[in-house]
Amino acid sequence: MVQWAVEAARSVADGVVLVLPAGDLAGGTRAASPWGADVLVAGGHTRAASVRSGLAAVPAAAEIIVVHDGARPLASPALFRVVVDTVVGGADAAVPGLEVADTLKRVAAGAVTATVGREDLVAVQTPQAFRADLLRRAHDGASEATDDAALVESLGATVRVVPGDPRNIKVTTAGDLQVARALAAS
Repeated sequence: MVQWAVEAARSVADGVVLVLPAGDLAGGTRAASPWGADVLVAGGHTRAASVRSGLAAVPAAAEIIVVHDGARPLASPALFRVVVDTVVGGADAAVPGLEVADTLKRVAAGAVTATVGREDLVAVQTPQAFRADLLRRAHDGASEATDDAALVESLGATVRVVPGDPRNIKVTTAGDLQVARALAAS
């Protein structure tokens, strides 16, 4: 899965930094990897801390930084290209999003308390592209969020949504892995 994600990232990147769980990378930072990344770095205890570890390995001269979750191995080179092109075209940041198809319910103590309108909602994916200075500023300090776009939004920056890809699933369970294998085989 990691190799697929690195290959897709490589299609738009001058360099790829791969962040791994700290236990998987004894000794901290290492050059090169068996998956094709240029640099391996140890992640942190949270998603944001892991991104900050990766950012520290990105050259200061980088103008656009793309953050991608290896748990989304089926992100296509075309999806990487569209988020990067959106930032090159003037956006502060770009994220892929899919319209929410399901009815959403707010629940408390196992009971529905409200039905949430879905007309303006999208489910956001990675890869996410950012102007490097904004992403670095968003990660100054120890702020936490479920994705980097939320940290950039908190600075008042505009995050553009581009069409996501339904095949770009997040693999978090054994069932997800079976679906990803089937999609990759097709």
